[in-house]
Amino acid sequence: MVEDNQIEATSSPFAIRPGEIKTFDGKDGYVSMNQIVHKMNIGHINELHMKILEIVNEFEFITSRQICQILDWKNIEYKSQDKLNNKLDQLIRSKILTRYYFSSEEGKGIYRIYCLEKMGKYLLNSRGIECKWQPTDNTKPVPMIKKRLAGNQTLLAYLRKVKAFDSYTVKPTITAKTLSKVFKATGGSAKLTKNSKSIIFLFEVVRREEDWETKLVDKMKLYQDFYANFVTGDSGFSSMPQLILVCEDDKNMAEAFKTIVTNKVEIPQIKLYYTTDLRQNSDTLANTLVEFRLDEETNKYKMDNVELKLLD
Repeated sequence: MVEDNQIEATSSPFAIRPGEIKTFDGKDGYVSMNQIVHKMNIGHINELHMKILEIVNEFEFITSRQICQILDWKNIEYKSQDKLNNKLDQLIRSKILTRYYFSSEEGKGIYRIYCLEKMGKYLLNSRGIECKWQPTDNTKPVPMIKKRLAGNQTLLAYLRKVKAFDSYTVKPTITAKTLSKVFKATGGSAKLTKNSKSIIFLFEVVRREEDWETKLVDKMKLYQDFYANFVTGDSGFSSMPQLILVCEDDKNMAEAFKTIVTNKVEIPQIKLYYTTDLRQNSDTLANTLVEFRLDEETNKYKMDNVELKLLD
């Protein structure tokens, strides 16, 4: 598997592209549970397949590279990415998983996205593993899936590269009390612990989807409500979490900042940090966050890198 620092991309694979559509790349037809049980009995579907299934269930949408990184982190042997791809193909042929790719005016996407199929849910339930998947989940639009994939990449960067990493939550649930709304941070959350002190980073993924500025403002209003009324224990947080916007690129960070300031949806209780997809490929995450500060000389905001030793 190619290491993060060897990737020479100039734009994020999870950025929104013009005219992009999601294309089915799974298996048509019918597979019975009896066929799957037989495959398990003769060892064609084994515990490694089930570990892969559990990972896909946890993250909902995920790439094979991201699955490899999680297996590495869990110290689960899979031999090579090619061998893992063979396991994924077997799961797809049995309709335990299914697969999609993105295509746009720029051509066909270079990666595949894996998600659950009906048989996968049956197998997970048979083992007492919670699975909330339903068939309509696989109809989610491109921007929603790309937000999940970008969030996955961010969480995986933190668990692999930050010594203080403690745990992660893929879909943290947050309550905006005044607005009486429950919402989720689209990029998940990471708990960091050092010297017995912990902080939680909330990741909100921003994509240039249709009408994205309005959607960002609406989401920031929910965060405003949450932070303005925060007390210890709210939404399961023992202290006020740090919000970080994960954007497509540097320009998108500036666009998001301008949208927030123009629409007066800043959060005075915290410093709002920004980052991008490609910054997660750095060997260390200590210099991957950005803050917008007012320059007293020019009276204009400028983008400053924030160095956080906690992220070494």
